Amino acid sequence: MVSNSRRGSGRPRRLRVRLLAGAGGVLLAAGGAAYAWGLPGILAHSAAGDRARGSYAADPADGDRAAAALLAGVVREVPAAGRSGQGEVSGPAASGPTGAVGPTEPPGPAEAPGAAAGGGQSPGPASSAPLAARPAAAEPAIGALFSPGGDGDGAHHCSGVVVHAPGGDLVATAAHCVHRPVLGFRTNLVFVPGYRDGQAPHGVWVPTRIDVDPRWAASQDPDHDIAFLRLRRPGRPGERLEDAVGAYPVRFGAGLPLPARLVGYPGGAEQPLDCSTTAVAESATQLRLDCADVPNGTSGGPVLAGGRTLIGVIGGRDGGGDEWTSYSIRFGDATRELYERAARAG
Repeated sequence: MVSNSRRGSGRPRRLRVRLLAGAGGVLLAAGGAAYAWGLPGILAHSAAGDRARGSYAADPADGDRAAAALLAGVVREVPAAGRSGQGEVSGPAASGPTGAVGPTEPPGPAEAPGAAAGGGQSPGPASSAPLAARPAAAEPAIGALFSPGGDGDGAHHCSGVVVHAPGGDLVATAAHCVHRPVLGFRTNLVFVPGYRDGQAPHGVWVPTRIDVDPRWAASQDPDHDIAFLRLRRPGRPGERLEDAVGAYPVRFGAGLPLPARLVGYPGGAEQPLDCSTTAVAESATQLRLDCADVPNGTSGGPVLAGGRTLIGVIGGRDGGGDEWTSYSIRFGDATRELYERAARAG
C-alpha cells in the first residue's frame, strides 16, 4: 500500500491497491530481491496482448492450468444445492436480476431505496449506520478473482460481478485487477462466483478474452479502470455462466446521487462484505461512496444502484479508495463502447 495524507482529515491514508508504478525501473533495479519476491512467477503469468485495442485472447491451456492449480490448492467445488442460507439463493431461476432491466436501458421503478433485488434478495436500507462495511452472505453472481501460481498476489486479490450479455459469459471487474503496467495482462485468472469458505458452489471459470480500454493499457488512466472478461468453465463446454448464477444489467450515464450498495471480497477473507450508502459525483468521471473498512481485495466488486443495477466497480481514483472512501469510474459512453466490444467479441 501507499501511504499519504487525506486532505482535510489529518489522518493517514492507505490506498486500496498496489499498482506497479514505474514498473519498468522497478524491474530493472530490483535484481535478486525481485526474484525472491516472485518476479519469475509474475513474468510467467503475463502477456502483452493487443495493446492498441486493449484486448487479450487467452490461451486455453493457461486457463486449464490455472483452474487445476486453484482446485488442487485453496478452493474445492461443492454442489450449489443446500447452500441457501440466509441471504443466499440457489439455481439460475432465483439467483440474479437478469431480466430486471436490459443491459443499456434506464432503470425501472424498482430501482429505489430498499427495492427487492432479483431472486428475493434485498439490498437493505439506503445507508447503513454507521457507514461501515460488514460481512455479508455470498451471492451467486458476485465472486472472488484468483491468480494462482505465485505472481506476487495472495490467493484472491480482487472481486468481480456477472453482467448480462448476449453470450451469457461476461464478468466486469477493475482493469487494475487484470492488467498491470509494463507487464500487461494476467494469464492465470480464475473467477469463483458465490465464493465462500474455500468453496466454489457454482464452479470455477477462466477467461477466454479480456478487454480493457486502450487508455488504461497505455497509461493506467484511472478514469478507465474497468475491464470485461468473457469466461468459460473448464471441462464443461457449452455451459454458460449467466445460466448458472444469473447476472446484473448494466446502466450507463446514471444520474447521481443514487442509493447504492458496494460488495467485495477482502484479500485473505473467506466471505464478502457489503455496505449500503449513497453514490455521489466525485468528478465528471468518478463516483464516490463513503463507507469505512473496505480493504484490498474488494477492487472490481460491484456498485449496485437499488441493489439490482450495476453502475460501477470499485476502482478508479487512488486504485479504488482508502479506509473511509471507495471510488469507481462513472459508466459513460467509453464504458458502453467497451462493454459492447467485449460482448460481441468472438
